[in-house]
Amino acid sequence: MNFGLNYPFPNKTWNLFMPFVKLTIIERRRVFSLLACLLLAIAAWLFMALNNKYVYTAKTVLIYKNFPQKRAFHPLQSDTVDLQVEGTGWQLLFARLRINPQSIAVSLNQLNTREFIVFSDQLYNINKQLETSQKVISVKPDTLYFDFTKRTVKKVPVSLMQNVDFIKQYGIASEIKVNPKFVTVTGPIEELKKIETWATDTLKLSKVQSSTTVRVNMQHSTHKNVSIFPSTVEVKLPVDEFTEKTVEVPLKITNNRNYNSIKLYPKKIKVTFLVALSYFEQVDQSFITATVDVDEWSVLHHNQFTVKLTEFPDYCKLINISPSKVDFIVEK
Repeated sequence: MNFGLNYPFPNKTWNLFMPFVKLTIIERRRVFSLLACLLLAIAAWLFMALNNKYVYTAKTVLIYKNFPQKRAFHPLQSDTVDLQVEGTGWQLLFARLRINPQSIAVSLNQLNTREFIVFSDQLYNINKQLETSQKVISVKPDTLYFDFTKRTVKKVPVSLMQNVDFIKQYGIASEIKVNPKFVTVTGPIEELKKIETWATDTLKLSKVQSSTTVRVNMQHSTHKNVSIFPSTVEVKLPVDEFTEKTVEVPLKITNNRNYNSIKLYPKKIKVTFLVALSYFEQVDQSFITATVDVDEWSVLHHNQFTVKLTEFPDYCKLINISPSKVDFIVEK
């Protein structure tokens, strides 16, 4: 567009010197008029575009009502659905289509005669729950299915899955406490017969050096018609520093069926282990039972007995048994 300016410059030179061109009052009015027309055209286009209807997707939570009175059921899908909502561009620009309310009530009357409900049959009632400027045109999924298998309840122990890494010389000092120890499992009888325990998610901790209490999620059910309660448990990890301790333990003889007189050399062995500092004085030889088996001589014809620890504190860590084999003399 030519505004009456006629400068004898090549194009590149014109672009270079354009910022320094001085326009007359009439020329400035023409430029401002052009810009104003352009801005008005853009505003008019935006206004028209934002007044148009568009379809948006919005997630919302289902709330069930009108439960069937004589049928027990369990939903086979999530309680969150996608609403296909029709609204104006203004809603998308300023409100991002805020569904109000954030949940919708769905009637389960249809479950009195069948095992599924269809949203397309309830669109009128769903739209009555939303703002007047919004209109739900469809729901994904359109059909919700339910399980009507006879259900029962069973309590099973919690199985703690853990991957805990300790700082050197630290470890579990006593029994790990899980609260609650049992969870309630609900589902079809056939499925519950297969369930003996229920595992937690893996508890992952690193560089642990002190006692701690954490909440751990239970693993999700792989069956849609099986549920658990509660979904989390409290885990108490008693942690302490460990130190080395050695005690003398007398040997006991087992499987001496012929009541032979058996003399052991030596009669006692030394057991070296790691024990938590808080239990150092408490743990002594009475917590440990060391045995030898006469069948090694009478059946296997060994000339030495192998020492075995048949009782040992769970939260002590065995280092060494000395000696691990003992000599013997059998007197008949």
